[in-house]
Amino acid sequence: MSHADNSAIRSSLSFELFPPKDEAGIDRLISGTVTRLAAFRPDYFSVTFGAGGATREGTQALVEKLVRSGTKAVPHLSAAGSTNAEVDRLVERYRNLGVQQILCLRGDRPSSGDHRTVFAKDLVEQLHQRFPGQFELSVAAYPEIHPDSASAEEDIHYFAAKVQSGASSAITQYFYSPDAYEYFMERCAKAGVQIPIHAGVMPITNIDSLQQFSAKAGADIPRWLRKSAASFAEDDEGLRSFGVEVVTKLCEKLLQMGAPGLHFYTLNRWGASSQICRNLGFPEH
Repeated sequence: MSHADNSAIRSSLSFELFPPKDEAGIDRLISGTVTRLAAFRPDYFSVTFGAGGATREGTQALVEKLVRSGTKAVPHLSAAGSTNAEVDRLVERYRNLGVQQILCLRGDRPSSGDHRTVFAKDLVEQLHQRFPGQFELSVAAYPEIHPDSASAEEDIHYFAAKVQSGASSAITQYFYSPDAYEYFMERCAKAGVQIPIHAGVMPITNIDSLQQFSAKAGADIPRWLRKSAASFAEDDEGLRSFGVEVVTKLCEKLLQMGAPGLHFYTLNRWGASSQICRNLGFPEH
């Protein structure tokens, strides 16, 4: 079944990576997953930043290697567990590397040490003031509402505050209901928020890890999807094919609804993301 659609060709595409534990792991990631996904000429690869900056060194090392290999890298940055001076030094280093975009997050609170409350809005403000006009500042968006928000209204209020502080684009948490994205975009429009909001996409390759991930992230797995995926408990290949089909259709709907682009949470794997991109008509080079 061909899913190719010209709308994909006009849309932006990006992939998220997490930093491996050591140099050898970084080299394997770049020679394998990054090389395969780079064939789709993505706008960038983003690199995650662990709880309380737990992977800070790894994030820097992977960003550095990507940039030096000619690949556009967008580091995630969280202020949790860091002083303003530490954040400034890290951002200065990224600027010197030639990084042009940073994803600003509140991040997971560190399990020990500094527990000061720093929100993504504060980080956007800090970078906007300290490095004016030097970076595109992106933030996270939550179509199914941030787990810590008391209501949809409160969630939009906080999101709008991040935009007013200087954010110029956003990436959503992944979701499987296109209605959630549509309703979120409607609420943003009513609140006067007009930045591009790229849809976060999570391929389905392992239902247990997806459920654990989703519980932590506050992402909803619809009952029909959970029950359908469960029927492939003993069939990894069947689950992968089913997941690719479901997520391809989701992406098609999102692009038809006007999503400016797709951001794949790859979990450092390339197979399912590549197949979905092919289905959508993203050209491979």
